[in-house]
Amino acid sequence: MYEPPPGVQAGPHRRPAPWKRRPPAIAARTGQGPTFREHLRLGRKGLAIGIDIGGTKVAAGVVDADGRILSEARRSTPGSDPRAVERVIVELVEELGAGHRIWSVGIGAAGWMDLDGGTVLFSPHLAWRNEPLRENLQRLLRRPVLLTNDADAAAWAEWRFGAGQGESRLVCITLGTGIGGAMVLDGRVERGRFGVAGEFGHQIIMRGGHRCECGNRGCWEQYASGNALGREARILAQANSPVAQELIAAVGGDPAVITGAVVTELALAGDAASRELLEEVGEWLGLGLANLAAALDPGLFVIGGGLCSAGDLLVEPARKAFARNLTGRGFRPAAGIELAALGPNAGLIGAADLSRVSSRMRS
Repeated sequence: MYEPPPGVQAGPHRRPAPWKRRPPAIAARTGQGPTFREHLRLGRKGLAIGIDIGGTKVAAGVVDADGRILSEARRSTPGSDPRAVERVIVELVEELGAGHRIWSVGIGAAGWMDLDGGTVLFSPHLAWRNEPLRENLQRLLRRPVLLTNDADAAAWAEWRFGAGQGESRLVCITLGTGIGGAMVLDGRVERGRFGVAGEFGHQIIMRGGHRCECGNRGCWEQYASGNALGREARILAQANSPVAQELIAAVGGDPAVITGAVVTELALAGDAASRELLEEVGEWLGLGLANLAAALDPGLFVIGGGLCSAGDLLVEPARKAFARNLTGRGFRPAAGIELAALGPNAGLIGAADLSRVSSRMRS
C-alpha cells in the first residue's frame, strides 16, 4: 500500500454516544421539515417520468407521488451527440407515456447545471457544453421538464422516500468510480452559490497523494472509491503477496483486470485480504465524512453507489473512523451514517419527483 489508512487518534475522556439507526418514514421534527413534508404530500399527485442519463445507459421510469416505479425502460447512451441523446429521451417518454397520463419529466445527468436548471454547463460523459437542454426538450415533449444533477436527484429521492426520511439536514455520498455528493437542507436541494456544490470527492485529503483526474493530488475519491479499492488490490496482487492469492486466482492470474467489484465480491465471500482492503477504504471514507461533518453538521450521511454492495464490511470501519476523527468528539451530537435504501433507481425516482413538486418548492 502506498499510504496507510488514517491513524488512530487519542480518544476523548468520555465515550461517544452509541450509533442509533433511524426508523424509516418519520417526518422531520426540526426546523421547517414537517411543514414542508406535509406541503409536498398535499401537492400534485400526478405521474412523472424520471430519466437518469449515464455514460453507458439511459434509464427511465414512470414514478407516482409515493416514489413507486410503475413501469421502466432503458436504452444505451448513444455516444456523445447531444441531438442523439435528446432523440433517445423523446423515444423513452413516448414509450412510457403511451400507457400513462404524464404530468412532467425530470432529467438527471452527471454534470454542472446553471442555477435556473435550464442549461447543462458541462457534462463529463456527454458533449454538453452550455447546452440549453430544458428548452430543447420542452419544445419536443410539450410537457414541463426539470433538469438536475444526478447526485442531487438521488439525494432528493433518499430524503423523500428512502434512508433520509426523518432528517432535515441530509448529505448523500455516492461511491462508485469516484465520489459524488449532494445535500438536502431543510427541504431544499442545496446547490451552492454557483450551482456546483457537492463535489465532495475532490476535497484534498492527502497532500501530495495520488494524482486525480481533476488535476489535483490527494483527492478523497483517490482513497475511498471503487477505483481506489481496485488500485490497491492490483498493487497487492502485482507484488505477488501471499495474502493476495485468492485475488490473483479470481482473475485468472492477471492482476491488471482486478476491479473494486471483484474485491467486493471476494470480501463478501470471506477472503481475508479483500476484507482488509475494504476496511482501509472504509477508514478513508470515515475520515472524509468527519471533515464534512465539521463543515456542514448534517444529521445524517446516506451512503450509496455500487461500492455499497459491501454493506457493513465498508460502513462499520467508516463509522469507527468517523467517531475517531470527528471534531469535538464526545462533546457533540454525531451524525448517523446509513446505507442508501433505493439502490440504482434513486436517480430516476428523484428526478421524477423533483419535476412534480418543483412548482411548489420554496424559492
